[in-house]
Amino acid sequence: MTIMSIVVTGATGQLGRLTVEALLRRGIPAADIIATGRDIAGIKDLTDRGITVRRADFADTDGLVEAFAGADRLLLISASVPVGERVANHRRVIDAAASVGVSLVAYTSTTHADTATTVIGATHSETEAYLRDRGIPSVLLRNGWYLENYTSQLPQILQNGAVVGAAGEGRISAASRADYAEAAAVVLTTEGHTGAVYELGGDESFTLAELAAAISAAGGKRVTYADLPVADFAQVLAAAGLPAELAEVLADADRGMNRGEMYTDSGDLRRLIGRPPVTLAEALAAALHH
Repeated sequence: MTIMSIVVTGATGQLGRLTVEALLRRGIPAADIIATGRDIAGIKDLTDRGITVRRADFADTDGLVEAFAGADRLLLISASVPVGERVANHRRVIDAAASVGVSLVAYTSTTHADTATTVIGATHSETEAYLRDRGIPSVLLRNGWYLENYTSQLPQILQNGAVVGAAGEGRISAASRADYAEAAAVVLTTEGHTGAVYELGGDESFTLAELAAAISAAGGKRVTYADLPVADFAQVLAAAGLPAELAEVLADADRGMNRGEMYTDSGDLRRLIGRPPVTLAEALAAALHH
């Protein structure tokens, strides 16, 4: 089977860029990859490597149809906030993909999107429903939390001696962005994934108290977990400089974690990438020695 071309939306973001790299590693010719994003200045270097770079603004339907022209498969990486605009943006992408006749849309959703009670979960659930309603062959990549959500905060966590959150004893099956990107590349380049729903996460789940203990062990400094009520955690995040809406969304995500919405023992990620995903301990060691 010859793959015509693969569109990666959000190639300007970290997951999208990693997916483009994973496609190249898997032997997809640069000429068969279309990397799209709203502000493509940051991915001009991909052009030098023979990849087609096109501007795609999720708010501009006509522009999306042009950006996706000639595409056979499309990876829809869920749009970042504001949350209120996400579903409409996703629908426009799906409509454009349908109009150019793609054979497969892969969508990066969230673990247990069908039953998730979070604000973020609702946007994924609505997008999944729209994909089904449009009848486009699709595969759902229900990505769990990123290990990077924690490793990127290591300096502050070690400085404060605390992981702060609102996830209680909820277990989190986090994995690295690179591993989620690898899974996306596998699904886009191999057969037999149409209609599949993959619950993706690391093999070893952890609570935030266990995260604090792992950081203590890796960083050589005592770190404890401070579990806050959801509203209080949102206030802490806002006080740290996050926009109020984003603070609410992230605190709400911790509430979902407390309910087990970010836990999966499916093994789907390991099976898709053909190896064990990067563990928390490995990610911490890499981040600390960076």
